[in-house]
Amino acid sequence: MSIAVGIDIGGTKIAFGFVDEQGAVIAKGSLKTDLTVEPAVMLARVADAVKELAEQNELAIDALKGVGVGAPGPLNTLKGELTCPPNLKSWWGFPVVAELKNHLPLPIKMENDATAAALAEKWIGAAQDSEHFIFITISTGIGAGIFMHGKLLTGSTGNAGDAGFMIMDEAGTPWEVVASGTAVARQATELLGREVTSKEAFELAAQGDAQMSELVNRVFKSIGMGCVSLINILDPSKIVIGGGVSQVGDPLFSAVKTYVSKHALNPSGRETAIVPALLQQDAGLIGAAALIQQAY
Repeated sequence: MSIAVGIDIGGTKIAFGFVDEQGAVIAKGSLKTDLTVEPAVMLARVADAVKELAEQNELAIDALKGVGVGAPGPLNTLKGELTCPPNLKSWWGFPVVAELKNHLPLPIKMENDATAAALAEKWIGAAQDSEHFIFITISTGIGAGIFMHGKLLTGSTGNAGDAGFMIMDEAGTPWEVVASGTAVARQATELLGREVTSKEAFELAAQGDAQMSELVNRVFKSIGMGCVSLINILDPSKIVIGGGVSQVGDPLFSAVKTYVSKHALNPSGRETAIVPALLQQDAGLIGAAALIQQAY
């Protein structure tokens, strides 16, 4: 049985585990991302945790197929380093792949986390039937993975798909500043004069709160606008939307589909399938492992 290690690096936690060739998670764990220590120390802890998990599951490290790493961008996959991810400033310029190889002597591949998640959706998720799709994750920020002509499009340094930084107006406002979960929470807090989470904002809108309904409809429109831009540029047959905001469900997908059906340039673009991601909780972990288990 072919087993790969998946490591999903995030600003608050680092998830890791073992995934077989069918995409099944055999075992998993996570560590809080400790930003008070050097990245080398944090990765040493992760490597030790991976080895301990392997021992608990009677897996020999040297028999594993490799290590896949999903990480936030901007990054440089040619150098195997994080360039300047906003939520991991102490990791800027850090050689993740080289450091991991000091602890885990296996083949190691690293890609942007949204790119890795797109590969996972192609492998065992909502895009198994598509050779041309875009995966969009909408949560703290907005990211995208692009799969076209049967392969991932990663760009010259691995940063293709930084859709959250598409500019939405003349002031230079990035897409994620108006349409992410963080953006919803910030705007709702400003409107109501108290701390409001994005989840609460969506719930209040569903209950008929006028201010929250107006805010949520504006956010849905912004998400639709971003999707239209991606459809017009890349001509996918499907858009898969994941991340925390996608949990809103039908109100989001109905609004985005309606906007796309009216505003995409090409008639075929107006009929682009827009569907929820199938992989949620373990998407990052499975996506990281997919970098080893799948050809891309």
